[in-house]
Amino acid sequence: MSEHPKKVVLLDLDGTLTKSDPGIIGCVVKAFQEMGYPIPDADELQRFIGPAISESMQRNGVPDDELDKAVTVYRKYYADEAVFDDPNNPGQKVPGRLNNTIYKGIPEQLARLRADGYRLIIASCKPQYQCIPICEHFHLDTMVDGIYGASKDNSRLDKDQVIRWAFEHIGYDESAGDKALMVGDRWTDADGAKACGLDCLGCGWGYAESGELQEHGVYRIIDTVDELAQAVEEYFNSYSR
Repeated sequence: MSEHPKKVVLLDLDGTLTKSDPGIIGCVVKAFQEMGYPIPDADELQRFIGPAISESMQRNGVPDDELDKAVTVYRKYYADEAVFDDPNNPGQKVPGRLNNTIYKGIPEQLARLRADGYRLIIASCKPQYQCIPICEHFHLDTMVDGIYGASKDNSRLDKDQVIRWAFEHIGYDESAGDKALMVGDRWTDADGAKACGLDCLGCGWGYAESGELQEHGVYRIIDTVDELAQAVEEYFNSYSR
């Protein structure tokens, strides 16, 4: 990926490419049950999707000295314990990460963007070691040019850190004419983009609360998956005139 200028589209995973709430919420509930803490209400459970799990657990009363253990329990159900019904293969059991589906139309939108010369990079606050097998399972790895996420030790946790990590690995160079756009559904995407000097295209089909994306300064919100490729192309075309 050394040639310039690059047109880079940074894609969030949960709530942007995949409908992942059943698996994430199911694992959160399992973790709180196993740790003996009260299970958050439905609205608060929904807010676990997007930010780092450790941050959401802190917000919901898990003390600092129990946080690592709670995250470990969550990750056990998310990555290893096949206790959830597989939405894609009835009768099968899967771990939380596969209690998940790709939004209808995403493969076609990604194929259109790639055919038009865009570099598609997944940038998620989910740990990278979890992102990769999820993408491989749903064949998203064949639809994009790179998959980047948080580190297992939490030293790379926030979206701006993940974006910079991705840029380092793809040789992104703004001074050579490279241009990038973040695409995501939560405030974490908008804030992370802003911290890196990027704009964010908001995905209205994801998990944002009412008014959240506007409050965090996305430049535009699209409501349906089938608007994605055109919205990205319009954004980059506005800079090439």
